[in-house]
Order: sequence, then structure tokens, then C-alpha cells
Amino acid sequence: MAIKAIFFDFWGTLVENGVKSPVKQVKWFLRLNDMDFSEYIVKFEDVFMTKKYDDLKQGFEAVLKKFELNPPPFVTEKLIGMWNKNTILASIYDETTEVLTSLKEDYKLILISNTDVSSIKSVLDRCNLTELFDEIVLSCDTGKLKSDKSSFRDVLKKLKIKKTEAVMVGDSLESDVKSAENAGIKAILIDRQDRREYDPKIHDLTEL
Repeated sequence: MAIKAIFFDFWGTLVENGVKSPVKQVKWFLRLNDMDFSEYIVKFEDVFMTKKYDDLKQGFEAVLKKFELNPPPFVTEKLIGMWNKNTILASIYDETTEVLTSLKEDYKLILISNTDVSSIKSVLDRCNLTELFDEIVLSCDTGKLKSDKSSFRDVLKKLKIKKTEAVMVGDSLESDVKSAENAGIKAILIDRQDRREYDPKIHDLTEL
């Protein structure tokens, strides 16, 4: 069946982080070294990225409560500073705009991402990407992470597109590929450093 819609992840797929691995830095700041990353990331994203907090301080305070931590106040300030730096220094990959503009002529383009309420929206506006998407599905707006099947299902229903007519493009095997497959949608891994095994895999967006 012909593909009619393409889902895109954001960080590491369309846009490069301004700092290295922000979510891993949070884990380090909070001294959660003994916690398995897969366990940590589920808890972190669930509390930090599915609610509309007034600001980052409120969001990180909720994270501390979730992990039952009570660090000195400067830890929260460092987290906020790092997260803001990531947003400010984020840069669009060279090929992103050109490829999305070309694909938009033939496909419905959907951005789907687990995110806090401010960072992605800020970068979308700064990089003039918003108008390139037919739908933007952010966890902070929907209250659902990508791992929730309905995150994909609801937007496909709205666009009147079958799941067999869609594909997901993302850089994370866990968050993007497995989430899409869980929803019955084929996935393409983008692996810019060529470090992981998956088929089909591309190294940049031009290979789409």
C-alpha cells in the first residue's frame, strides 16, 4: 500500500540538540546513576513531558517529587540552565528544510515528539518549520507519550489515513521505532553516526 503520511521525530532527526543528551544530563545531575536508563526515561518523560507546567522550574520540581529527591536549590537552577541552553543552541540539520519542503508536495507530514511545553515550540518558530507540518503532535499538549498507541492513531484518524499508509522516521530505537511498531506503523531509523543496527536505516534525511 502506498505511503501517504510520514511521522517525524524532532531531536536528533530534524534538529540537533544544543547540548549533548539533555535527558542523560538530567539523570546525572540527579545522581540517578544506579537506575537503569530505560526505567529512568519512562518516569522522567511521563512526569516532565505530559503536562503543561507554567515554567521549567515547576516541571523540574515535579520530577524531583516523582523520584523522591530533595537536592539543594542550585541543582534545579542548573537543570533549568542546561535545558534552556539546549533550546537556545539547537540547530537545524542542513538538509531538513529542503527535504521537508520536497516531501510536503506528496505526503502529509506529522511531527510527533515527547517534549516539555516550551523547547520544541520555540525551535520550530525560530527555524521556520511549523508551516511544513500538516499536524504537530506534542506530548505536553496531548498528555500522551509516543509509546501510547493513540498518539499515532488519533492523528491518522483525523487525516483519514490507515496505519499501513504511514511511516515513522526517528533516531531512537526505543522511543521512535518501537513506539511506531507498537502502533502498527512501519519505522525508518535515522542513524547519523552509523552506530546501530536496524533495517531500514538511513544516515540523513536526503536518503528518504
